[in-house]
Amino acid sequence: MDAFLTGAAEVLSPATLLMMFFGSFAGIIAAAIPGFTVTMAIVLTLPLTFAMEPLQGIALMLSVYVGGYTGGLISAALLGIPGTPSSVATTFDAFPMARKGEPGRALSLGVWASFFGTIISTIVLIFAAPPLAIFAVKLGPWEYFALIVFALTIVASLVGDSLQRGLIAAMIGLVISTIGTDPMMGRPRFDMGFELLAAGLPFLVVLIGIFAISQLASEVEDVNAIKAGEKLIHGEIEFKTWAVMREVLMRPVNLVRSSLIGVAIGALPGAGGSIANLVAYDQAKRASKTPEEFGTGTPEGVVASEAGNSATAGGGLIPLIALGIPGSAVDAILMASLMVHGISIGPRLIMDNADLVYGMFIAMAVSSLMMLFICIVSMRGFLRVAEVPKWVVVPIVLVCCVVGSFALNNRVTDLYLLGFIGLFGYALKALDYPLAPLVLGVILGPIAETNLRRALMTDSDWTLFFTRPVSLIFLVAAALSVGWAIRRIIKSRQKINQTKDAV
Repeated sequence: MDAFLTGAAEVLSPATLLMMFFGSFAGIIAAAIPGFTVTMAIVLTLPLTFAMEPLQGIALMLSVYVGGYTGGLISAALLGIPGTPSSVATTFDAFPMARKGEPGRALSLGVWASFFGTIISTIVLIFAAPPLAIFAVKLGPWEYFALIVFALTIVASLVGDSLQRGLIAAMIGLVISTIGTDPMMGRPRFDMGFELLAAGLPFLVVLIGIFAISQLASEVEDVNAIKAGEKLIHGEIEFKTWAVMREVLMRPVNLVRSSLIGVAIGALPGAGGSIANLVAYDQAKRASKTPEEFGTGTPEGVVASEAGNSATAGGGLIPLIALGIPGSAVDAILMASLMVHGISIGPRLIMDNADLVYGMFIAMAVSSLMMLFICIVSMRGFLRVAEVPKWVVVPIVLVCCVVGSFALNNRVTDLYLLGFIGLFGYALKALDYPLAPLVLGVILGPIAETNLRRALMTDSDWTLFFTRPVSLIFLVAAALSVGWAIRRIIKSRQKINQTKDAV
């Protein structure tokens, strides 16, 4: 109790709360800019914490962390461009909802889902950190590869109207992920002799090019509409915050399931929100009685994706606090901040620095409340984007995309790649190929390859993928997932044929 009160007193001090407020605001704005990720925002915050007390610095970084996971929603809903990799699935329903004249509802759903997802993950973090962390650390490359195989079956839910086109797009994404430096041996491969491809295709450049550039190009196709000052989104910019809160709480199963998926995936080192939001979205679609409405602006899709990605913030802290193992790049930066202050990271962290750990728990909850407050107060300002003509919005967003891509590695070659990938994405979109499976392949390809090779290098016996219990469970789940998708496609075709016969 003394440790809890000490941590609470430091987190709830006026100076710390003020810094956390600005941290939440900075995280939201940074993540809303396509290409400027949560990791970048945390890296820029790190030097500011060196002169602070350990808990004060960690509280500031956690506020940026929590705000960043929500900020990606803004550009995803209003522009159809995921502000961060963890907001990819949010675009599937939030943007169509905004396009149908409900941008305020789309943003409010995402904000409340993010808030509840963070709170649920914090509760799980408090009570289940040690056992979950021990379980996560015991997983080997066999289990991680099986998990990625299961995650890849999400392609079946993202293919749109054509399974063949969706699978082709996913294969293109997997091929793109192999270009560049070999993740195990460090040797260049598949660059075809082009220096431009020697370093590979950075994931964020691919994400921005595929979603942002292709979307912006689609918006300026109609010259007459641009000249007439057509807006990006039509409809009322009003929002009903408390009514939307009730709407989110009326879907408790979806909310809790998606949050727990986010916590579980966040606790796995190297996974993160980019996988969690897609898996949560996929599971929500599979459990829905109306899966055909997903992708058209259904609230269930927005709630699932945002609750899933925000819950990874608490999940990622589980292995960090319990065992001193960072779950993501952001968690590694948090760990570095503690080490700068001479705090030993490892299993004894809770015992030796109980006030710090309890303070982190409290900071997570306070950060989520601040994020909610800032988003609700600023919602009307964000929605003003809907009133800006396309001829103003498109070039400004394009500049942000270019700056974000360059800031990633400070390489001019990334800008050339951004242009080529953007044109390629625009061509795929024009040919009615779904873009989500391609991005999923780029995300999961390197993780699957690395863990497959690690597993075979550790032990060449491939039967271990089926004899290790957790790996077997994931592979069985993958098989069931594929079976469910095939069944859904067959039923959909039968329904279409029955409709044609009736006509």
